[in-house]
Amino acid sequence: MVVALKKSDLYSSLWRSCDELRGGMDASQYKDYILTLLFVKYVTDKAKSDPNSLIDVPVGGSFDDMVALKGDKEIGDRVNKIIGQLAEANGLEKVIDLADFNDEEKLGKGKEMQDRLSKLVTIFADLDFRGSRAEGDDLLGDAYEYLMRHFATESGKSKGQFYTPAEVSRVLAKVVGIGAGTRQDHTVYDPTCGSGSLLLKVADEAPRGLTIYGQEKDNATWALAQMNMILHGYEDRDIRKGDTITSPQFTQGARLQTFDFAVANPPFSIKSWSNGLENDYGRFEYGRPPEKNGDYAFLLHILKSLKSTGKAAVILPHGVLFRGHAEAGIRKELLRRGYIKGIIGLPANLFYGTGIPACVIILDKENAQARTGVFMIDASKGFMKDGNKNRLRSQDIHKIVDVFNKQTEVERYSRMVPLHEIADPKNDYNLNIPRYIDSSEPEDIQDLHAHVHGGIPDHDLDALNGYWEAFPRLRTTLFKPNRPGYSDLAVGVAEVQQAILDSDEFQKFAMDVRGQVDDWFAAHRPVLQALNPDTVPKDLIARISDDLLARFKNTPLLDEYDVYEQLMTYWHGVMHDDVFLIMNDGWCEAAKPRKAIEDKERKLSETPDLIVGSGRSATRYKMDLIPPALVVARYFAGEQAKVDVLHAGAEEASRAVEEYIEEHAVEDGLLAEAMDDGKISKILTSTRLKVARHEGTDPEEIKALQHLIRLYNEESVAKKAAKEAQAALDLATLKKYGDLSEPEIKQLVLDEKWAATVRTRVASEANRLTLGLVARIQQLGERYTETADAIHAALEALESKVTRHLTEMGVMS
Repeated sequence: MVVALKKSDLYSSLWRSCDELRGGMDASQYKDYILTLLFVKYVTDKAKSDPNSLIDVPVGGSFDDMVALKGDKEIGDRVNKIIGQLAEANGLEKVIDLADFNDEEKLGKGKEMQDRLSKLVTIFADLDFRGSRAEGDDLLGDAYEYLMRHFATESGKSKGQFYTPAEVSRVLAKVVGIGAGTRQDHTVYDPTCGSGSLLLKVADEAPRGLTIYGQEKDNATWALAQMNMILHGYEDRDIRKGDTITSPQFTQGARLQTFDFAVANPPFSIKSWSNGLENDYGRFEYGRPPEKNGDYAFLLHILKSLKSTGKAAVILPHGVLFRGHAEAGIRKELLRRGYIKGIIGLPANLFYGTGIPACVIILDKENAQARTGVFMIDASKGFMKDGNKNRLRSQDIHKIVDVFNKQTEVERYSRMVPLHEIADPKNDYNLNIPRYIDSSEPEDIQDLHAHVHGGIPDHDLDALNGYWEAFPRLRTTLFKPNRPGYSDLAVGVAEVQQAILDSDEFQKFAMDVRGQVDDWFAAHRPVLQALNPDTVPKDLIARISDDLLARFKNTPLLDEYDVYEQLMTYWHGVMHDDVFLIMNDGWCEAAKPRKAIEDKERKLSETPDLIVGSGRSATRYKMDLIPPALVVARYFAGEQAKVDVLHAGAEEASRAVEEYIEEHAVEDGLLAEAMDDGKISKILTSTRLKVARHEGTDPEEIKALQHLIRLYNEESVAKKAAKEAQAALDLATLKKYGDLSEPEIKQLVLDEKWAATVRTRVASEANRLTLGLVARIQQLGERYTETADAIHAALEALESKVTRHLTEMGVMS
């Protein structure tokens, strides 16, 4: 495993390696070992490349000292001492030294511990963080994020709360009001900060940085947060330990310290929130939360911790929006004072500690008294499945943030709800989102008149008005008048799709979509061509993706967020890895083939992109940046065409063998005697031919056997020709990589890989729309094809026919 690998491969290999060595330990415990090693490795590498590093790595306290212990019988105890020296040199006692690497119960005894720790150290020794800039999308940041997400997934319901999903964190960071104008002395506070991931996502939104404060109750999770902050360059953070409600650490005398911003994902509906509570610090002036539910205790704590212009975003269960009794009273007071700026309803099953749906409550003290409404978003339907959890897609995040920050009202999605409507007695300050936003799809109403008399109701066609605005002549192409208010299909139901695809308007629409993508890519090609080690990937993709979104904003039919998602899915799956490789290795080096990894000890094996040679002498290659298909299509199209012909010939020859055997290898067939255990082969056929000739059997059988052998020979020759041609093409392709110039590499990657893929993906959105229109028209056409009168007439005809048959049989007179 080396840095030249794609990032995604690196992380998955890292996870598989670590997970394999976990043994019987729970993931929530195992993460402490893994993340401690990641920390020590990072600070060791950083100290080598940055003489001004704030972390002092003493002699005898580095990761290199751990590497020297591989195979040592006392490796566990000595690793503890190395970490202890590093902790002591930096005042990180009880932060980085919590995991006991000499714990026989967790790591095994004797040789088992020795082997397990030696392998773990080897895994991290292969990583190189010297070039890591901890910008949130670099090697280290992504590796940490990847591991945390997997540990949260594996830890189960009761132990996954230490991590807020990155996608949700980004939403909170962007709606709370932090941005380019945020000053470095602005403060952000998370009273239940877990491992610090939410705070770091917020900090990412402030280009000039900001001052981080946090509190965490769990000791091990607090230590994780401390390490996480250092790993991401926030050595001056202030993360304190303790229970936020009963023992708040950020106080000024009898009052709470206040901050510019706050974000939080508190434990949901905690029952023991008030155990040991002595001083409420004036937090409950608008009402005391119920003894058995702490949701409002955290919300009121955060409100009290905000400055007079402070803003906060808090994740809470939906129950806080509508539960009665004490919570209803608190909710009413907050709304009457204008503190609640907005509410965002999230999909269910996003979080690791619970499967219930949650919401984001946005608090804003600035000009609160002048607030006349609450902006609500129902984002519950926008997500993707990811294993047993749901995740927000890039388009879901962007849409939520755009709509909230611009306060845009979108039908069935968002609305500014006036306070007088919320205060109306029928609502009585209930904030349950479905009361104010109906996000359900319109009901598909059946038309009884059409069922009786035929014809497609015009109101169903009018509902497809977006299509008719985009393709003005298409409606008259597809439909003809039936009677007032009803139309008939002018083409057969099966011909609808082709009629749409063949229309000049659709073809122009598809061409315009491709043109928009081409114009977008041309605008950003110079920046992409100039990728270098100083490129910041997250800024790059933000710039080009936002531009793509903007360009499709006014395109009819196409949802700009669907187009945006096509780019972002490709970015996360392929393009980000490509950019990473180019930044780290340069265009030419990144384009070079490398040998595919086969590490039997760690059970790691990469699927090769190209295999040259055969048998034991075969060499398996990976082409991370330029797939062989692109090189072949560009430089060896003629050769590929010939290979395709040969492969087709080989397949045809194999088919001829199969068909001849199928015809004659049956019971009493000409090839029946050549069968053995229901199978037949060239060897069995030759053997039977010798016997048949010797015994002077049926000449027809001999002819059949001879013919089958000829077919086998023809198949063998065809397969050999195809294999040799393919091998020659593969070798030529491999050699071509060495001849590629930098301009050629850039053209292959930029134009024939990135641009072509995005163009195809966006075009698929246009095709998807077309298929949706086709499906709806076909549904309507089939629904009203048979009228009730026609069905009744057919039924009468059948009854008459049955009666006639029964009469002829003498059953009826």
